[in-house]
Amino acid sequence: MFQFTNPSYNSQIPSQVQEFSLQASCMSSISTSDEADEQQLSLINERKQRRMVSNRESARRSRMRKQKHLDELWSQVVWFRNENHQLLDKLNHVSECHDRVVHENAQLKEETSDLRQMLTDMQLNSPYPLLKDLEDITCDTAYLGSESSNQSITSSSDLLG
Repeated sequence: MFQFTNPSYNSQIPSQVQEFSLQASCMSSISTSDEADEQQLSLINERKQRRMVSNRESARRSRMRKQKHLDELWSQVVWFRNENHQLLDKLNHVSECHDRVVHENAQLKEETSDLRQMLTDMQLNSPYPLLKDLEDITCDTAYLGSESSNQSITSSSDLLG
């Protein structure tokens, strides 16, 4: 920039030259202002670029976290389905065992009822008025043993012949 420091010298310079000098001075300040604006725009653009890069990285990390979470959830689904299948198998097995026990229990109750009925019938048809009277009778075990073996021989011969 060209300036005249001596005021007396400035008065001797034609007005056109002074005007040119003022315009050059303004242009210099405008160009300095433009350069500052450009620097500011450049700084803003640089910040925008950094923010975009940062946002992209953050979004990538977020997608990775989401994918990891989904993978963990699917792993749990598979584990729970397997566990559910095993529990259903156990439940079916226990249910089958329960049904068998209930059926066996019903058979045993029926046998018990039949045996009670036989006992009652025996008591009614017995020449002894009370069952406790049977305790007073002496039992010849040798006779009963031979009687029992005779019956088994008879029943065996019936089967054979």
